[in-house]
Amino acid sequence: MNHLQAHSLFNEAITQICQVVIGKQHQVKLALSCLLANGHLLIEDLPGMGKTTLSHTLAKVLGLDYSRIQFTSDLLPADMLGINIFDNQSQQFQFHPGPIFSQLVLADEINRASPKTQSALLEAMEERQVSLDGVTRKVPLPFFVIGTQNPMHQSGTYPLPESQLDRFLMRIQLGYPDKNAEKSMLRLQELTDVPVPAATFSCQQFMQAQTMANEVNASDALLDYIIRLVTFSRESPLFANPLSPRATKALLSAAKSWAYLNHRDYVIPEDVQIILPAVAEHRLRSASTDITAQGNLSQTLLESVDPIS
Repeated sequence: MNHLQAHSLFNEAITQICQVVIGKQHQVKLALSCLLANGHLLIEDLPGMGKTTLSHTLAKVLGLDYSRIQFTSDLLPADMLGINIFDNQSQQFQFHPGPIFSQLVLADEINRASPKTQSALLEAMEERQVSLDGVTRKVPLPFFVIGTQNPMHQSGTYPLPESQLDRFLMRIQLGYPDKNAEKSMLRLQELTDVPVPAATFSCQQFMQAQTMANEVNASDALLDYIIRLVTFSRESPLFANPLSPRATKALLSAAKSWAYLNHRDYVIPEDVQIILPAVAEHRLRSASTDITAQGNLSQTLLESVDPIS
């Protein structure tokens, strides 16, 4: 597969996804950029906004094995990772894998589970493996976790620890559709033959596209711009939680993927500026106790650092 074929496949993928998740092309492209950069995605929004629909559609269009885990307060790590069960015939323990052993895992309403269950995801997200009863097992590749979470003001939610938030390459919000998009949704509901998305990529083609996106050129000046952004977050008294080295790498890989989706083989500062809110906002925390200061921290960061040194 060459670059021209990959770009054509991505255009078709975006078209198919936007037929299901209507009026959210920017968020769809961000989600694709996240997976193209081999990162995990967190979708935060109110119930009924299409978070689960987007996740399932991404799996179908990208040709990935899909599993869904409904996170609840009584979900145990073994329900997700799997369990060893003693077999009387063989007189041995047999491992029964859990739903984590899939290429795209939807952790639905992830912040409704206890911290113990949430932390069971960390090894799989970071190292693409699961350790259970002294045995380490690899998860299928490619491997992505898409977590959906409800806003923290809703009842029955547990805040995700900073260590787990940092492992999500991006966090996006879908938001309410505009009037035309919502009208199109209602028209679509009336149809008896609703369009069903088909696989645009094979698994091998998508992994090849990941490699090509990673080869997008980033100049020294572009790298310096990213370094100035993360350094400002660490040195400024405005931020209680600055950006980690993992966030630095996430900014570069996401910017490369965004550039690749826009048919470029080089990264420009505008790529960094577009993806920075999705990459940085869930990692940053304001040093101010004023609740209004907690929002839009990424915009403060962008306005404080000039792309040209």
